[in-house]
Amino acid sequence: MSSLVKKILVIGHVWPEPNSSAAGGRIIKLIKLFLKNNMEVIFCSPASETAFSFHFKTLGITQYQIKINDSDFDELLKKINPNAVLFDRFMTEEKFGWRVADVCPKAIRILDTEDLHFLRYARQKGVFENIEFNNDLLMNDFAKREIASIMRSDLSLIISSFEMNLLQTIFKIDNQLLYYLPFLVDLTQLPICKKHEERNHFVSIGNFLHEPNKDAVLQLKKNIWPLVRKKLPNAELHIYGAYVPESILQLNNPKEKFIIKGRAENALNVIADAKVLLAPLRFGAGLKGKLVEAMMCGTPSVTTSIGSEGMNFKLPWGGEIKDDQYDFANSTVELYVNQVKWNNSQKNGFDVLRNFDSSLFESDYLKKINSIYQNLNKHRNSNFFGAMLLSNQLNSTKYFSKWIEEKNKKGNP
Repeated sequence: MSSLVKKILVIGHVWPEPNSSAAGGRIIKLIKLFLKNNMEVIFCSPASETAFSFHFKTLGITQYQIKINDSDFDELLKKINPNAVLFDRFMTEEKFGWRVADVCPKAIRILDTEDLHFLRYARQKGVFENIEFNNDLLMNDFAKREIASIMRSDLSLIISSFEMNLLQTIFKIDNQLLYYLPFLVDLTQLPICKKHEERNHFVSIGNFLHEPNKDAVLQLKKNIWPLVRKKLPNAELHIYGAYVPESILQLNNPKEKFIIKGRAENALNVIADAKVLLAPLRFGAGLKGKLVEAMMCGTPSVTTSIGSEGMNFKLPWGGEIKDDQYDFANSTVELYVNQVKWNNSQKNGFDVLRNFDSSLFESDYLKKINSIYQNLNKHRNSNFFGAMLLSNQLNSTKYFSKWIEEKNKKGNP
């Protein structure tokens, strides 16, 4: 389809590392979708690049290093003059959204939430403070910031159907401001799946900068793996993930077959070699990339209701969903040794995966963007509270940012 939006600026919270996190992989998928539809894409971020950052030049994309509280970004915006700006997470919209609105008022502002940070925070607080989850926990400072960011944006991408429902029912967000866009999977490019007898051991994987992943590994070490080992003494659990902290490295114990592997060069390869993926997540939000990747590899998984949230679409899970640690351990053993159950779980995973088929979303998503762009004034006029929040931000953040900029120029401490 021919797009009215010809040029899009993507502002990254960080420089994406698709081999380190699902968030990194998602932003690259969105960028490739824009390119596929003949849009010019420019990427910038205030963060520092790492050795594992994606090389945008391989896609012919111009990239810029930008600064927070620096009017040079305004000049860059004037130079690029985008039709649309995609903010990677609400923190990025907070820092740069008001500048985009000021300099490029006709550009559609799109927020990719990745997941609802305030929901993850609320659940984490509940777990760590032993509080039964309730809606009062949702009314935190992160929620005020993130909901404000959603309201200020012309469109927010929501990765989970559960989160779509939460925003609409609890926070009464207008559906016109939200768009359900889960992980996009090209079902024609799935890896060749190994059979049950061709695989060995268990795998757990996740970026350790993400607190739910650290907690899941601790749950495996303390509560679940000792139970599994009693019944499967020869099986190994391989723990993969980028940015492993010392506290996790110290859990490495080859004698207990609990092995910290660190960063995976290719996540799909290590998942495809394993018999079962384990993800005992006690808190979190959004969709879990590791579980989508497991289904892509035909690797059954054992996870929790938090892990599977927004993913199984009332279909049988590609493995087991257990919240109790003893049930989790027993299901882990059963899935590992029972080939019939394993094969059925693999098939169930493929059935679930069809709901993430990129062909179901790509065309409609682009139509939505173009429709908003074409009717931008009408769209914004129907969102008075968003306009009010943006006005207040312009009147406060703008001048505070300029004060910081002047302070930095003078070299004041």
